[in-house]
Amino acid sequence: MGSNHQHTSSAPNNEKALWLAFGLTFGFLVAEVVAGVLTRSLALISDAAHMFTDAAALAIALAAIRVARRPADLKRSFGYHRFEILAAAFNALLLFGVAIYILVEAWQRFKQPAAVESTGMLVVATLGMVVNLISMRLLAGGKDASLNIKGAYLEVWSDLLGSIGVIVAAVVIRYTGWSWVDSLVAVAIGLWVLPRTWVLLKESLNILLEGVPEGIDAQAVSQAIQGVPGVTGIHDLHIWALTSGKTSLSAHVVHETAFAPGELIAILRALLHDRYSIEHVTLQCETTPCADALDNSHWTEPRTALAARAEAVNAATVSPSAPRP
Repeated sequence: MGSNHQHTSSAPNNEKALWLAFGLTFGFLVAEVVAGVLTRSLALISDAAHMFTDAAALAIALAAIRVARRPADLKRSFGYHRFEILAAAFNALLLFGVAIYILVEAWQRFKQPAAVESTGMLVVATLGMVVNLISMRLLAGGKDASLNIKGAYLEVWSDLLGSIGVIVAAVVIRYTGWSWVDSLVAVAIGLWVLPRTWVLLKESLNILLEGVPEGIDAQAVSQAIQGVPGVTGIHDLHIWALTSGKTSLSAHVVHETAFAPGELIAILRALLHDRYSIEHVTLQCETTPCADALDNSHWTEPRTALAARAEAVNAATVSPSAPRP
């Protein structure tokens, strides 16, 4: 049996960017609440509520990075990297809540349009757009490498759309008096956020359920391993991700007796690293399929023959006096 244990995260450290984005977002959140109260603008207060979720998402992302740094121990041999995915899933649920709130609030405004002080609304929304653009710029570098950062990025992106929507609504209301435009823009924002939130939640749940990571074909990996000279079969293959960019693989590899297990494992590690970027690999080498092969779907010879060999080995293990196959 061989393994290649590398538990360090491959995602870039985005803590500094997160702190800067959090400081900007939280600072503007306070300013927007004050401005909303002074101008009696429900739109600004609603946008402040949306920005509050941004600040919460960034704070959760920061906490996730700190927790993930804790070293592995005997109780948590993989460390705390999975906390990042829990944070991403929580952010997705938070985004769902915000989108639903926007839709409900828009419906209420359709029924009872609220008077809006468009000038103050326009000024504060423009400042909010600038803050969101800066925060997005800070987070853009890590969004593709970490679901945690991606969740925070989507929060800021959705709030940027909210700021743009408020700006458009303020201009239209100022020159036409059509207060219903504010509700229409709010509905558009809510409908835009929902599908992207679903993608984030689906990716998070796939990792939490230890599903095969996006972009990896388990069947192709199985065939690649079986294509290595000396390998005659593979079973009990598992491919999962601990967190973003940390894919793991374990498998039982059946090989010819002429090939040394150590050399074969080294070749397979290099193959999995170079072709699929799988860093954490655990392989069990066998010259005859073990009993686990009976319940596995990766076959390199007819099921009856492989099953017969595995059953024979299992019987020999139970009854030492039985002749070995």
